[in-house]
Parts: sequence; C-alpha cells; structure tokens
Amino acid sequence: MLKLNRVAAVLLVLVLVSALVAGCGPAATPGEGEGEGGGGAAETVFISIATGGTGGTYYPLGGAMAKIFNENIPGVNANAEATGASIANIQLIEDGDAQLALIQNDISYYAYEGIEMYSDKGKQERIRGMACVYPETIQIVAHGKSGINSIEDMVGKKIAVGDVGSGTEANARQILEAHGITYDDITVDYLSFAEAADNLRDGHIDAAFITAGFPTSAITEIALTSDVKLVPIADDKVEAIKAKYPYYTDVVIPAGTYNNQDEDVKTVAVMAMLVVPEDLDEELVYNMTKALFENLDDLKAAHDRGGDLSLETALNGMSLPVHPGAQRYYDEVK
Repeated sequence: MLKLNRVAAVLLVLVLVSALVAGCGPAATPGEGEGEGGGGAAETVFISIATGGTGGTYYPLGGAMAKIFNENIPGVNANAEATGASIANIQLIEDGDAQLALIQNDISYYAYEGIEMYSDKGKQERIRGMACVYPETIQIVAHGKSGINSIEDMVGKKIAVGDVGSGTEANARQILEAHGITYDDITVDYLSFAEAADNLRDGHIDAAFITAGFPTSAITEIALTSDVKLVPIADDKVEAIKAKYPYYTDVVIPAGTYNNQDEDVKTVAVMAMLVVPEDLDEELVYNMTKALFENLDDLKAAHDRGGDLSLETALNGMSLPVHPGAQRYYDEVK
C-alpha cells in the first residue's frame, strides 16, 4: 500500500509541474488572435500621435487620425497628444515617445540636415516621411498706410518676422533673401502671431510674416477692424524660392479669403506633413497610410484642412526619405 501511495504522489507532482510549465509558456504574438486560429488575444500596439496646441489645426486632425486607426487597424490603440508642435514633435519622434507626428516640412528638413535651428544639435536622422497633408501658407500682411505693395517695398520698414529661431522666421529670411533683402535692410521685430497682429492693428509695425493654414484667425480678425492687405510674391521669385528650397510649394490665396481682399494673392507655402520613426514596423506604417487614404471624409469632417490630403499631392513638398511602409502603399495605388 505504501509503495502505491508513493507512486501516486510522484504522478501527482509530475501533473502539477506539467501544468505549471504550460501556464508559463510564451504569450501570443500579434496576429495570433482567434481570427487566425489561435486562442489568445493579439498584442496591443500603442500609437502616440504628437500634434500641437489644442487651439490649432494639428490637434483635431490628430484626433481624427487616432479614431481612423482605432476603427480600421486591428490591435491598435492610438491617441492624439497636445504638444508644442513641430520642433517639440521632432524630439518626441527622435526619443521614441511618439510614433506619428505632424510637423512642418521645412522644420523636418532642417532637422534631418542638421541646419538652421538644428545646427548645434546635429542631424536628426530617425525621422521619415509618411505623407504631406496641407499647405501652411506664408502670408505677408502689410498695414494699409505702410506703402508696401511688394516685398521690395519692405526696405527701410519695420517688419515682424516671427519668433527668434522659429519656422516663420526662417521663412521670412529666405523670402527676403530671394528679393535681395537682408535684415540689415529692414528693422526686424521678432514677434509671435498674436503680437504681430496687435502691432499691425496699432500701426507699430509696417508688415508681418505669418505662416499658417488660411484663413488664419489672427489675420481674419485684424482684417475686419483694421486697414491691412496681403502682399503677393512675384511668379519669378516664387520659382527661385522653390528651386533653392525644395520644401516650398506655390499657393494662391483666393480672393475673398479675408475682408477687403478683392484679388487672388500668390505666395509660397510649406507643408504640414506626417512623420514617423525610421524603425516603426513597415506593416504598421503601410496599414496606417492605407487607413488614412480610405477614410478621407472622416479627416475632412474634423477640420477643413483635412480635406487637403490626397494621393495626388501626398508627396508634394516631401522633405524626408519616405518610410518603406508608406512607399509600399503609394506604389500599390499608382
């Protein structure tokens, strides 16, 4: 009897050990869910979308993208995060804290090449392009009494060029350069959009450079209450700017965009673009790109600028190497 009890005890221990080993086996990998014949749930993939301030254009677009990904890519949990916009978003991608970001294409170019505001930081080489979304137009607004009707008329005048080291400031400097004008030829004021609008209204400056999707609320407001006008860029200068700086594209601000704007105004724009890390999974980026282009109505419903995304213009102004996952989608739909 004693011998039988010992045998039973050994068998019981073996059964318990076998059960323990089975319970400690490897977890299911992504794609091994019930739909693939497995019994476990697929691993969740988290996507943090770096946008901008909650009052800007990037934030609602990022929210719409998160919704599109969550509803159309199995296993994805995407969230839009409010950030300091382009420059902050470059750092979030580089640090691995964001998997998708909205960034101006000129800022991404400076970062990738290690120039302008990145001359001290060096090249930021992890960033890759996914798509260009909409133009962020360089709008040049002059006070009606300034006597400024062209860029050349700015010589000797007081001009707001954006915050120090900002993308707008770089835009202003490059556009002035194309017209043979340096900061030595004007009185430079480093002002934010809001400060520039206030100073234009009060007549403390003669003109301001503002880089933003139009209509821009700051310009809309001062155009309703003050004598201001948009300054065009001549066709030959537009072509010269585009030839030297590949991230620019030409844009026309239609007549009637602002109060008392009776004619179309030609200028240049940088592009708001989608940026991902170089090492983000190719299949995931492919699915993200596909989901966006198959749900453009949802993007447009979130913000008018979302309606600018299209396959025809997705690579216009692309300032980075395209991520292989996005490129695979573009190659398929050609």
